[in-house]
Amino acid sequence: MSLPFLPFTRPTLDEDTIQGVVDVLRSGWLATGPNVARFEAALSDYVGGRPVRVMTSATAGLEIALLAAGIGPGDEVITPALSFVATANVIARVGAKPVFCDVELATRNLDLAQVERLVTPATRALMPVHFAGLPLDSDALYGLARRHRLRVIEDAAHAIGSGPPGRRIGSHGDLVCFSFHPNKNMTTLEGGALVADDPAELAAIDLHRFHGLERYADGTMEVSLPGGKCNLTDVAARVGLGQLPQLDGFNDRRRQLAGRYLQQLATEPHLQLPVRGDEGHSWHMFNPLLDLTALRINRGQFIELMRARGIGVGVHYPAIHLFRYYRSLGYRDGDFPNAERIGQQIVTLPLFPAMSDADVDRVCAAVREILAENGR
Repeated sequence: MSLPFLPFTRPTLDEDTIQGVVDVLRSGWLATGPNVARFEAALSDYVGGRPVRVMTSATAGLEIALLAAGIGPGDEVITPALSFVATANVIARVGAKPVFCDVELATRNLDLAQVERLVTPATRALMPVHFAGLPLDSDALYGLARRHRLRVIEDAAHAIGSGPPGRRIGSHGDLVCFSFHPNKNMTTLEGGALVADDPAELAAIDLHRFHGLERYADGTMEVSLPGGKCNLTDVAARVGLGQLPQLDGFNDRRRQLAGRYLQQLATEPHLQLPVRGDEGHSWHMFNPLLDLTALRINRGQFIELMRARGIGVGVHYPAIHLFRYYRSLGYRDGDFPNAERIGQQIVTLPLFPAMSDADVDRVCAAVREILAENGR
């Protein structure tokens, strides 16, 4: 009897949350309403009381954060060459220049030593990524930002719940953005959140996420800027309200599964494993690198061989600067060697809370078999 297909990720939705969504659908209030207000309050509690605004995606949150911070044409924003392309796209969309920086090979996070050398008089902000849920060194990051008087917009799409006890990502710092896409550590189906402190910037965030509209008690309204439409629905917020109380448990299970991977694959010669990090790593993904120089197959063939065994494998992510649009800005092969190597060799193995220990064992057995059969 064949085993069921094991995807690289799958959200965990309990019956209470599903019933809660049914209740929202029956209530007749589907767009932004009381559940959004409850969800924002719950998220604020989770990040130590800082104000939170939810919206349709982390991408929208990052773009709105840039706009609220006044970043636009003529400005530069330093960001890693390794991330989902949205991280750089939002910088370009507001008219600023994305300035790429290489990442550390072991952590896949921004190489802060290189960031220091990239700062120019036009640099206005840093946009780091906490890759796969591994926190970037916050003290070093913000120390650098203070020295150069830069804003920090943290792309924490992978990292809700990451961070040491008492210092979760989002509980401190500047502008911080989370993702609730279905493949993240918690979901609202689609959605994101932006953490901010400054009242003027919070007001700007509110305007940018809903048409720039200000409504008054007498029924009149005003538009002070050309905002978009990025408001979260009550349906999505109700899913988030069911997910958030389970988040720490989800992350604990991810740590257990990642530990099992690290233990079982520790001696595999054709893999470079991700670093364990500390207890603050939320393990959004488990991404080893394939040593393709020692194999007779390429990454695509490895993925197909895993799929033939009923196991899904992803690629997260190609190096951003090698996409056509960013090449048109002057970036080339060889500019960021670590990001390029990771982008060429990385594979995402299954990791989600509903996995069993036996599922990890199955994946590891398949990986070892394929690499042993195809070594040079």
